[in-house]
Amino acid sequence: MDGAAGWPLKEHGNKTTLELARTPNLDVLACEGMLGMTNNVPAGMEPSSAVACMSLLGYDPGIYYKGRAAIEAVSMGVPVNRGEAVFRCNLVALKGGRMWSYSSGNIENEESHQLICAINERLGNDAIQFYPGVGYRHLLKIKGHMETTRAVCTPPHDITGKSVAEYLPKGRGSRLLNRLMHDSQDVLKQQAVNYRRTARGQIPATSAWLFWGSGPIPRTPKFNEAYKLSAALTSGVDLLRGMGMMMGMNILDIVGVTDNMSNNFTGQAEGAMAALEKHDLVVIHVEAPDEAGHAGNAAEKIAAIEKIDSEIISCICRYKGGLRLLVMPDHPTPVEMCTHVAEYVPFLQWGHGFKADSARRFTENEAKKTGELVHKGHDVMRRFIGGS
Repeated sequence: MDGAAGWPLKEHGNKTTLELARTPNLDVLACEGMLGMTNNVPAGMEPSSAVACMSLLGYDPGIYYKGRAAIEAVSMGVPVNRGEAVFRCNLVALKGGRMWSYSSGNIENEESHQLICAINERLGNDAIQFYPGVGYRHLLKIKGHMETTRAVCTPPHDITGKSVAEYLPKGRGSRLLNRLMHDSQDVLKQQAVNYRRTARGQIPATSAWLFWGSGPIPRTPKFNEAYKLSAALTSGVDLLRGMGMMMGMNILDIVGVTDNMSNNFTGQAEGAMAALEKHDLVVIHVEAPDEAGHAGNAAEKIAAIEKIDSEIISCICRYKGGLRLLVMPDHPTPVEMCTHVAEYVPFLQWGHGFKADSARRFTENEAKKTGELVHKGHDVMRRFIGGS
């Protein structure tokens, strides 16, 4: 449940979104299973989904995490070789010198692909290539300028509403990145897609924004080597699909799986359950709560959590046969922060080998009350598989 954890909301009786959401299915599992708290972000590392999800999947990010963009490149089939750098390239909206929208109003694939292809046509060459991804998320690959990976860059979802001037790439290697971002604005001004979005009252994409640079991804042990289990994964984002591919997981192709509230929650659950006929373990990654958190939208985050409960958890509960279940966020995404924080998150283990404790709901406070604390998030997977 990506980013589902958060902070108490003063305007909602000091309750978190997990506490405010109606989750009858999770409540039953919480009463029957074991809750605890863990931290998926090692000290000194950024609280990104790349770090936190690697930890959640059972891999120590302190050892295996070397950069996010190259993980997404794996999913997109973009090779990153020695001497090549790759960056996440968001299509963002700037207004009055401030970050208006880190996602250009959650622009969909059809329009965003037209825009990123226009940028590539104008700015791309033998050394610079832009690749279309999912929604507002794309990639830039640069050959022969490895100094760019040393630039200090800021994710746009960290600076919503803030002046962007002080958050542009800085330091060694930043000149090329800043030039590409600046030149992309001239390209996007001329695109019919943006004229149409404005006419419909939608947010236009006004700039490319570059961050999360990295070089080639190092080899990661396969999941079946590390845990002796065959695994599959379903997700609506390239980051998780790329991570699953690195770990040798089978990536499930399920119609309608997206990164927001339009996600086919029921289809994702049913596809995952069907995959258990051929795999020992299936990972269901749902991005919607995190997207709502980044937007500062408490109501939508609550709705996303409720959708997970009513359409995914309910489907899992109907599964016939011995089943063990792990439910957890990767990190908190407090709606008042609109970004991630490096704090402990609740986790629920249910099924054979897990005894009921005092918890009654899947919430941060209920998990804290149990006293079950796992300091290193990557240890939870081994405990889960071992049933203790």
